[in-house]
Amino acid sequence: MKKLFAEFFGTYWLVFGGCGSALFAAGFPTLGIGFAGVALAFGLTVLTMAYAVGHISGGHFNPAVSFGLWAGGRFPAKDLLPYIISQCIGALAAAGTLFIIWSGKAGNVIDNTKAGAFASNGFGAFSPDGYSLQSAFIAEFVLTLFFLLVILGATDKFANGRFAGIAIGLALTLIHLISIPITNTSVNPARSLSQAIFAGGEPLSQVWLFWLAPILGAIVAGFIYKTLLQNHAEA
Repeated sequence: MKKLFAEFFGTYWLVFGGCGSALFAAGFPTLGIGFAGVALAFGLTVLTMAYAVGHISGGHFNPAVSFGLWAGGRFPAKDLLPYIISQCIGALAAAGTLFIIWSGKAGNVIDNTKAGAFASNGFGAFSPDGYSLQSAFIAEFVLTLFFLLVILGATDKFANGRFAGIAIGLALTLIHLISIPITNTSVNPARSLSQAIFAGGEPLSQVWLFWLAPILGAIVAGFIYKTLLQNHAEA
């Protein structure tokens, strides 16, 4: 249960910090943090929680990460479902908190006919810069694949584990710097689901891609690391 609570709080912080920065601070007049600030916010959420609770649960905070670690031989299949449920509940709780805060300002209404509604992900007309389903799928697949390669490498027993959280947080920052204009950046099915549920409409109908592409990318990364990159002396 301690592991599941750690995943709940870690995923809550990721969604609250990352999506909260996008909702409240990204476009603030004259002093908005912009894409770079949102990217850094997502990276900081993972970095801080990796050191806060990573030693308890492994610091996944993301169903794709759990699948990738399973594919890489680092995580038991029996724990996949409990972890994913905890991550999704944490993400939904954070989105609910954000919605309550968002609703406290007059005139704030979620317009789910526009890209990025309530920090949701999307493709086509719901991509921030109009990228197609194919482009969105490739971006989410490739970026999650490399995210998992960073995670698997940084947490390898032959790596300097004290710096793993920094490498992983910076990797997530880089991922957002690349892909916010493409999909509003997911690489995390729980984060996508929580925002889409509150946005509703087309963002919710498109959320399947932000489960499929990240999980497939993560699984491929797990097998690549295990078969091509891992030092077999550790097996």
